[in-house]
Amino acid sequence: MAAQSPEILPTHTPDLFRAAAEAAADRLIAGEVVALPTETVYGLAAHAFDPEVVAKIYEIKDRPAYNPIIVHVDGLVMARNCVKNWPESAQKLNEAFWPGPITFVLPRSEQIPDIVTAGGATVGIRWPGHPLMREVIKRCGFPLAAPSANPSNQLSPTNAEHVLKGLGSKLRLIVDGGQSQIGIESTVIDLTKSPAEILRPGLIHEESIEAVLGEDGVVIRSSDDADTVRSPGRLLTHYSPEAKLVISGWENESHLASQIPPEIDPRRTWVLAHTNVPLGLKGSHVCVVPHDPEAYARALYAELHRCDEEGAEFIIAESVPDTAEWRGIADRLARAAA
Repeated sequence: MAAQSPEILPTHTPDLFRAAAEAAADRLIAGEVVALPTETVYGLAAHAFDPEVVAKIYEIKDRPAYNPIIVHVDGLVMARNCVKNWPESAQKLNEAFWPGPITFVLPRSEQIPDIVTAGGATVGIRWPGHPLMREVIKRCGFPLAAPSANPSNQLSPTNAEHVLKGLGSKLRLIVDGGQSQIGIESTVIDLTKSPAEILRPGLIHEESIEAVLGEDGVVIRSSDDADTVRSPGRLLTHYSPEAKLVISGWENESHLASQIPPEIDPRRTWVLAHTNVPLGLKGSHVCVVPHDPEAYARALYAELHRCDEEGAEFIIAESVPDTAEWRGIADRLARAAA
């Protein structure tokens, strides 16, 4: 474990980008854990084929051993080396969405250690779209096990400052790749089933996937088997701010004010609104988030981090539309509120 503040390497010029990628790859090759940016959220990366190094991820995050970790690759050759077979559904989805924010669950190859899959027979594989993550994997020459770079069950980080706040005392290197452009974790789809099953919704939603898979179709899985968790992000309580969060709607400002518990100071209450924006809610803080699923996803974790940083005790989040485009956001809100 790191006993001092981590080094934070910027990437905003070509020279800094190359230097950061080289430094991160060198540390990963040496068996360290490094915080890296992806287009979804920041990840805590380690050599996916080395169980002793992957164990450090679980220790740093205080992550339960039954929660598997997604493996990040750069290219189809590396992806196919991580799995036993590559079905037609994987090829179709790869051509449509990779590199990008979607993870395929497939039977794992012998190279993937038990600790990565929590002892399960399948592994989640993703080819990320962030150029820094891709460059680091390319320099390493091996895939990276990389869950979100935050303490287990807490808010995922979407910038380097979030990583520093949550895990800075336990890391030696954080690469600052700017604000995550997606903002919520990847869609996870189980391709061992027919029809395929979405285990964790994300911005790539079921209607887009159905358009690619055609008559094979896709279903959304509501729960995991008691003995096997095939995907991260399936725990009931997850992605949680420090403050109590509820999801609600309101007719007017007095209706909204009535939903603040009497024991809560209104000055410690934050409202996340996207459509019915209160203009005069006395004493409370109002955060206006975009009424657009992609823009909302980019803003969500950043706003919840800000609520924590500013001392919120109670958060009321306006409910989001019940449509495929909003499914991933609704999932994150529900787990944050559980």
